[in-house]
Amino acid sequence: MEGRAAEDVFKDFRGRRAGLIKALTTDVRKFYDKCDPANENLCLYGLPNGSWELNLPVDEVPPELPEPALGINFSRDGMPEENWVSLIAVHSDSWLIAVAFYFGARFSFDKNERMRLFKMINDLPTIFEVVTGNAKQSKDQSGNSGRSKSGGVKARQSESQTKAAKRSPPPPSREESESGDDDGEEGEGQGEFCGVCGESDDGEEEFWIWCDTCEKWFHGKCVKITPARAEHIKHYKCPSCCGSNKKHRA
Repeated sequence: MEGRAAEDVFKDFRGRRAGLIKALTTDVRKFYDKCDPANENLCLYGLPNGSWELNLPVDEVPPELPEPALGINFSRDGMPEENWVSLIAVHSDSWLIAVAFYFGARFSFDKNERMRLFKMINDLPTIFEVVTGNAKQSKDQSGNSGRSKSGGVKARQSESQTKAAKRSPPPPSREESESGDDDGEEGEGQGEFCGVCGESDDGEEEFWIWCDTCEKWFHGKCVKITPARAEHIKHYKCPSCCGSNKKHRA
């Protein structure tokens, strides 16, 4: 790690988190296949560069960094896949917090630095929330955007929307929906975060695409879909849904 400030630890956290989310969403088929129960004890590691790896635990005692859950492959076939992935997501969230506050202790963060680090972490949805589709935008965050949530809800629900409108960015703001008609909109906040990286739109104009199967929003860049390509897609399926369909047909 280059620096020793709360922002540097958070940067490391975000990189590892992105890698873990990738393993449990877009790369979930590859991840599932690698977790063969016949293998030795495996751990899922998120790396600072946004990638992930399955590996044996380190030999050092105590380890240089806190270790993730051990032997995740052994329980793969003992429960439904969705439950297994969700369980790994929970353990991954715990591991990320442990690593971040390990660095905080190592760098002698005081109370204020620890609080700043926690706030930055807490402003992001957990891996479990992203994987299960329960990520919701907080009111504090939604106040930073001038876009209307109700517009995004209409884009998801209305069959008469054009393809271009359907693939517009998910507007996270609740300001207009709170002042207008709220009926039936509770629980729609899951579309406000990308189903791959778990990030919101942070006020920037980015291309997003809506999966017609799992009903989640995705950054176009995260699923490698451009606006031009999206214009020729009538019903989009994200990589996770495509992988799930292949498994059921096998």
